[in-house]
Amino acid sequence: MKFLETELPGVIIVEPAVFEDGRGFFMETHHRDKFADAGITLPFVQDNHSHSTQGTLRGLHFQEPHAQGKLVRAVNGVIFDVAVDIRRDSPHFGRWVGVELTSENRKQMWVPTGFAHGLQIVSETADVLYKCTDVYVPDDEHVIAWNDPDIGIDWPLKEPHLSERDAGAPRLKELGVLPQ
Repeated sequence: MKFLETELPGVIIVEPAVFEDGRGFFMETHHRDKFADAGITLPFVQDNHSHSTQGTLRGLHFQEPHAQGKLVRAVNGVIFDVAVDIRRDSPHFGRWVGVELTSENRKQMWVPTGFAHGLQIVSETADVLYKCTDVYVPDDEHVIAWNDPDIGIDWPLKEPHLSERDAGAPRLKELGVLPQ
């Protein structure tokens, strides 16, 4: 298992060791000790699975005060996964990093607390699994505009399918509830 730093400190791409033969493949997607060695020590308390069609964009989401770190992977299809640094005191505030996660490359992205998360489905459909470090609390969820020009994410598909909530989300500079 390899842990690759991104240009945003704390956001990590995880490349599992994959063992393939004529029967299929095997890989570890999480190993407490290996993750701890890479600095990911929060316990995972909730697993989520989403299935979406091409163009669907989910995000940018975060919870405060019950912040969630997320370990994200595509088990079917192709997604463009994004983390945005929303820590008010961070020198990287408002910067984003994105990576293509696919069922073929089997990469995962670790999105720590203090970051908003979003993803867009690039393939016809995709199934996404993500482990969370805190439980979902609906009243703590906040949304940032997917197309906030101050963030400037270069989404692969320019006309996304959005939920009503995501379509009406405020810009980052309009939010009062942000992590330290």
